[in-house]
Amino acid sequence: MIDGPARILIATDAGRPQVNGVVRTLGRVTAELRRAGHRVRMIEPRLFRTLPCPSYPEIRLAIRPYARCRRLIEQFRPTAIHIATEGPIGRAARRYCLERGLPFTTAYHTRFPEYIQARTGLPVAFGYAAMRGFHAPSSGVMVATQTIENELSRRGFRNIRRWTRGVDTDLFRPRAEPFLDLPRPIHLYVGRVAVEKNIDAFLALPLPGSKLVVGDGPARAGLERRHPDAVFVGAKGGEALARHYAAADLFVFPSRTDTFGLVLLEALASGLPVAAFPVPGPLDVIAGSGCGVLDEDLGRAVAGARRISGLRCRGHALRYSWPHSASQFAANLVPVTRLARSALAQG
Repeated sequence: MIDGPARILIATDAGRPQVNGVVRTLGRVTAELRRAGHRVRMIEPRLFRTLPCPSYPEIRLAIRPYARCRRLIEQFRPTAIHIATEGPIGRAARRYCLERGLPFTTAYHTRFPEYIQARTGLPVAFGYAAMRGFHAPSSGVMVATQTIENELSRRGFRNIRRWTRGVDTDLFRPRAEPFLDLPRPIHLYVGRVAVEKNIDAFLALPLPGSKLVVGDGPARAGLERRHPDAVFVGAKGGEALARHYAAADLFVFPSRTDTFGLVLLEALASGLPVAAFPVPGPLDVIAGSGCGVLDEDLGRAVAGARRISGLRCRGHALRYSWPHSASQFAANLVPVTRLARSALAQG
C-alpha cells in the first residue's frame, strides 16, 4: 500500500483511441487518482510505432517497445508501478521491473484463454499457463469480482487483490426524451463486436420489437449479413452512448468471457434490466440484486427481465462509484523502495 501522494506509472497495451472497458476504466481511475493528488504516467500504444493486431486491426500493438519503455520509466521515476495488460508494452515493463528488482502489480482485465479458444480452438489450459507465468512475479494481481478471483485461485494464481469498477451515474441515467424511432421493446447490446462476445446468441433470438447493437469490431460485417433485422449504429461515446442506453428497454449481455462487464453498470444506471448467462461478470453484478435474469436459456432470461422495474436497476447502480474504485486501486499498489528507486535513477 502507498502512503500519501505517489508517482504512479501504468503500462498498458489498451489505450486511446481504442474503445473498450479497459481503456475506459483506466481513464476514469487515472482521473480520480490525479484528483486525489497523485501523479500518473501512462505508457500506452500511441507512444510507439504500432502494427494492427491479427484478426483485430482496431487494436494496435507496439513494435519492439522495450527501449522506449525503459526510458519512459526512468524519466518518470515512479514510486509505484502497475502493469495493466499482458501485451508487448506490459511485457516490456515487466521485463524492466524484473531486471532491476522493482515490485509491480498487475491486473487480470481480460479472459484471454477463452478469447484465444474462441478464435483459434486452442485449449484454455494453454492460455492459462501463459497467463499464470506472466502474473507470477506480480506483488498483487487485481481482479474485479469474487467469481474471477475464485477461478484464478483454482488455476494456481497467487497474490490476488480486489479492484472493483464504477459508473458515472450523472451521465448514465434514465431519460424521458424520445430518441430512437424503433419498434418496442428495444433490446440493446453495447460493446465490442467480436467473436468472443457471443453476439450471435443474442441476435438469433426470436424477439418482439427491435435488436440494437452499439459498438464496432471485426465481426460486425458478418453479423450484419446474418442478421439483417438487427440495427447496427457503430461505436458511440459520452452523451451519444448514454442516450442510446436510455432509449432502450432492456440490456442483453451474451458474453461468456468478460471478467466484469462495465456495460452492465452503465445499463443499470440508465434504468435497464439485464438478461445474461450465469457466468463471471453477470453473476457478480446481477445475481441476487433483482435487477436482471441470468439463465442458460438467454431467451428465457430476456422474457423474465422485461418484468423488472427500471427504478430498482438504477438504485443498484448507485452503489458503484469511480472514487471508490480508484481508492481501492491505490490501496493495492506496492511502493518502490528507496533502494530500488536509487537503482531506477541510475538506469
